[in-house]
Amino acid sequence: MFLPVKLSETDGNVDFVVVSGDAYVDHPSFGHAIISRLTESEGFTIGMVCQPVCDADYLEFGRPNIGFMVTSGVVDSMVNNYTAAKRKRNTDYYSEGGRAGRRPDRALTVYCRNIRRLFPGTHIIVGGIEASLRRFAHYDYWSDSVKPSVLADTGADLLVYGMGERPLRDILALAKKGVSVGSIKDVRGTAYLSEYDKLSAKIKEEMSVNVISFCPSYEDIKADKIKYIKAFKLQCSDKKLAQKHGMAYVIQNPPASNLTEREMDAVYALPFMRAAHPMYEEGVPAIIEVKYSITSHRGCMGSCSYCALNYHQGRNIQKRSIESILNEVDIFVKDSEFKGYIHDVGGPTANFREALCTVGGCKDKSCVGETICKNLKVSHAEYVKLLKGIRQKDGVKKEFIRSGIRFDYLMKDKNDEFFHELVKHHVSGQLKVAPEHCVSSVLKRMNKPDITVYKAFRDKFYKITAKHKEQYLVPYFISSHPGCTLKDAVKLSEFLKETGSMPEQVQDFYPTPSTRSTTEYYTELDIDTLKPIYVAKSEGDKRKQRALLQYRKKENYEIIRDALIEADREDLIGYDKKCLIKPKQ
Repeated sequence: MFLPVKLSETDGNVDFVVVSGDAYVDHPSFGHAIISRLTESEGFTIGMVCQPVCDADYLEFGRPNIGFMVTSGVVDSMVNNYTAAKRKRNTDYYSEGGRAGRRPDRALTVYCRNIRRLFPGTHIIVGGIEASLRRFAHYDYWSDSVKPSVLADTGADLLVYGMGERPLRDILALAKKGVSVGSIKDVRGTAYLSEYDKLSAKIKEEMSVNVISFCPSYEDIKADKIKYIKAFKLQCSDKKLAQKHGMAYVIQNPPASNLTEREMDAVYALPFMRAAHPMYEEGVPAIIEVKYSITSHRGCMGSCSYCALNYHQGRNIQKRSIESILNEVDIFVKDSEFKGYIHDVGGPTANFREALCTVGGCKDKSCVGETICKNLKVSHAEYVKLLKGIRQKDGVKKEFIRSGIRFDYLMKDKNDEFFHELVKHHVSGQLKVAPEHCVSSVLKRMNKPDITVYKAFRDKFYKITAKHKEQYLVPYFISSHPGCTLKDAVKLSEFLKETGSMPEQVQDFYPTPSTRSTTEYYTELDIDTLKPIYVAKSEGDKRKQRALLQYRKKENYEIIRDALIEADREDLIGYDKKCLIKPKQ
């Protein structure tokens, strides 16, 4: 059964009301589903309020016995609502029928303020990606300003950051003992906002002896970009941190410890309905791709500068057992709508299932970046075993890998078995990979491998695929990344011309909160040397870089011509095979 969405479906009250910016989809790919099912498994009653738009929605279950749990959804609400060009999106795949408009901007703040207005004195726990990435003062791309911690904007009692199962279990264990949510201050993986006078004696003592590290204050980083960089670097550590906001402090406890394999299995064994709630007559598009997909692990050893995965999920890999995953496949096979095709088996990076570090405890937390750490033992053996086990299941015709392959990690594996398995069994005609750029200085700033690594991978892929069947690589590239000049963008266009690539879609760099690249975008400084760097910020500059990646499009002709002239590369305007465009008629 689905969890209650109406008071009439309960015995008259609930312990927690879960408020989400996504439509109610009871599937483990949706954070609100995991959190609510986990809470239910601990003996608490739940009411689901998804995408509230009026007071009556918030009031459906009345005041909960313990409090509200609030998330803006799987995606940050501003990223969900706006393109990188700050234009309103026309669709929202996490809403009924894929229609936009059901989720407010800065949804977490809107939801919490409405709850505070309607239920004064109630307790609120916030979590999810929007809470996690905005737990400290941060640069906000959409307002082009430094904003305070989301704790200050929402007035929440407690913020859960990162993957929330372990912190939530600790919170629920205290709630069972009668501890008020407002009194919970020392759970790992949580943060809270408090005036100094209301801080515990223990916290004040830890502040005085430097057990707690101080980030530059909200006011300081708003006024000083060097201090902003210092604060960002501290926030990427595993320390207990404090950041002053006016007369109050954001206190962040150290990260929660990883779930064990057994604990991960237990999460994915919860009684999910694996479908959108039937009240959505038009369905919820986001369920289509994930309904028959499998999350085999979490976390990412990669440390791409533009990605927030490290900051949210962490670099340590947490995985499910093969047995747990095969049990999920059995659930698929029993589903009358299952046609035998599993859309994906992976995680943030599909082939990072095995994290085999021979040392551990490194200060430099970059396992896979510009280079691969020498202490990382690269192996795909268990992943291959898992994939073979799924293929052997009755009722499974094909299983694909669509969550992305880290090709530099794959190239470090001395055993080619996975490469052959991948090409022969798990590519649906096209394999998506992300070299992101071709210029060494830009790739270094992205913390991505040199383009020579991608070229070697590409050659090997086509050599292997020729033995099996005709398939293609679909490379992804980012335009206007901090440090990428117009001349760099032209070089990328030359690379695309040389390799015969023509991206149908181009991802303009999107400065989301709490990434290294966003810090450099905002400050226009190298985060390590503090020297100035070029950043394409104007719409005109970004439009030129974006258009250069799609130089064959007729509608881009004038923009590309102007860009080539500006970059002093008029040699690329002509009839020679190296030229990007022909002369203007």
